[in-house]
Amino acid sequence: MAELALNRQAFARRGRQLEYFTIAWNTLEGLVAVIFGAMAGSVSLVGFGIDSFIEVASGSTLLWRMSVDADEEKRERNEKLSLRIVGVCFLALAVYVAYESASDLLSRKQPEHCIPGIALACVSLIVMPLLSRAKKKVGNALASAAMRADAKQTDFCVYLSVILLAGLLLNAALGWWWADPIAALIMVPIISKEGIDGMKAKSCCEWQATNMPTKFPPSG
Repeated sequence: MAELALNRQAFARRGRQLEYFTIAWNTLEGLVAVIFGAMAGSVSLVGFGIDSFIEVASGSTLLWRMSVDADEEKRERNEKLSLRIVGVCFLALAVYVAYESASDLLSRKQPEHCIPGIALACVSLIVMPLLSRAKKKVGNALASAAMRADAKQTDFCVYLSVILLAGLLLNAALGWWWADPIAALIMVPIISKEGIDGMKAKSCCEWQATNMPTKFPPSG
């Protein structure tokens, strides 16, 4: 029992470290994406940046949730409420991106080439899969629905990075102005799914009933 408790503490500490990194990275990512996206007139890049800021809110919520883990009843209620609030934010973002993308397509608004946006998407494709894998390991060890949901959001960020990169590259290399708003429109169902999953707000106890491991995996 003592060994299990020590392992759990180690994984909880690792989870907090991952969330601190997530918050720092997504803050930087969001600032770069929104600033350069606004300068280039790229709705896909701006949407990607706003998504990063929502991820910051989600990571901050999870970090707080993990720091007040003692009261199980409040923990479950706060987790559900937090997930639903983040879910609403994602749904609002999906509506915004869909509207702006459709407007750009109808007005044939051509975004400028954005090399910083291309570089950001490339770096994100390296960082996000590694971060997601680390979060899944912690989520499985702690039987934490919140951490697993956060890892899933990180996976979505990988998909968004691929779509963003494709749109920016097609616009820069071939002059396909419509590639950027089309890329943003492709993001809409992915962002919407994040929002719907958050609104469902599956609790830790519900997740544990079907997924909780019998033993903590060895630390390290």
